[in-house]
Amino acid sequence: MTETAIPEDHPRYASLVTRHRIEAGVEKGITSKQGLIAQGRGEAFDYLLGERTLPSADAAARAAAAALLAADHPVVSVNGNVAALAPAETVELAEAVGADLEVNLFNHTDERVRRIADHLREHGADEVKGLAGDGEIPGLDHARGTVDADGIEAADVVVVPLEDGDRAAALDAMGKTEIVIDLNPGSRSPRTADIPIIDNLVRAVPNATAHARDLADAGTAELDAIVADFDADDALAAAEAAIREGSFAVDDPE
Repeated sequence: MTETAIPEDHPRYASLVTRHRIEAGVEKGITSKQGLIAQGRGEAFDYLLGERTLPSADAAARAAAAALLAADHPVVSVNGNVAALAPAETVELAEAVGADLEVNLFNHTDERVRRIADHLREHGADEVKGLAGDGEIPGLDHARGTVDADGIEAADVVVVPLEDGDRAAALDAMGKTEIVIDLNPGSRSPRTADIPIIDNLVRAVPNATAHARDLADAGTAELDAIVADFDADDALAAAEAAIREGSFAVDDPE
C-alpha cells in the first residue's frame, strides 16, 4: 500500500503514513535500516503521550522559534529519518527562521548525503550543506563529528531533531544553543538541550514554523524574553508526567 492509498478515515492514518514514509526512505536510500527501529521506538512514546502536542511542547516550540529568529547563524541538522518524515516541513522551518540546512549522519556515506540533499531540494531547498566535511565537532570519533566549517561548526543555534545523545553533549560542550526534538523525555539528547521539544517530529516542525511566522516582526528583546522564560526542566517534567499518568483511550493494536 502506498501513502496515497491509505484511507484518511483509517483510525491509524497518521501513524501508517509515517511508517510508510520511513519505509519509502529506506527504499530511496536516504534512511538507514536502523531508522526503522528508531521510528518504532518513537512511535511507542507517542502512544504514551496520547499522540498530541502537550502545552509544554507547544511552549518549547515557541521558544525554539524565538531562539532561531534571534540567532546569528542558525542551522537545522537533517538525518535520514527527518528527510523521510518531514522534508518540506523542515525546509519551510529553515526558510522561516533564515537557517541553513545541513545533512549529518551516523551511518554516513557520501552517496546517502547526496541523496538526502537532492531529496530536500526536491522539496524546496535552495542550498543544503553537509558534503564539504571540512569542519568537526570535537570529541566525536564517528561520522557525526564531521560537519561543514561554515555550517554546524560555525552555528550558534542548532536544531538537532531525532538526535544522538553523544553529539548533543558534544555540541553543548562547544557552547551552542541546542534545540532537540525527541519523543522520549528520558533520552540524553533532550536532557542536554537548552530547548527540548518533546513531541512527534511531524507535529513539532510545522508548529515551530507557525510560531516563527507569528514572531517574525518581534524585536530582539521580545525574542530573548521568550527564550529566557522557557524552563527546560519543567518541559521535561511535564512530558514525563503525561507519560506516567496517561491512559490508553483507544485499544487498537495495529
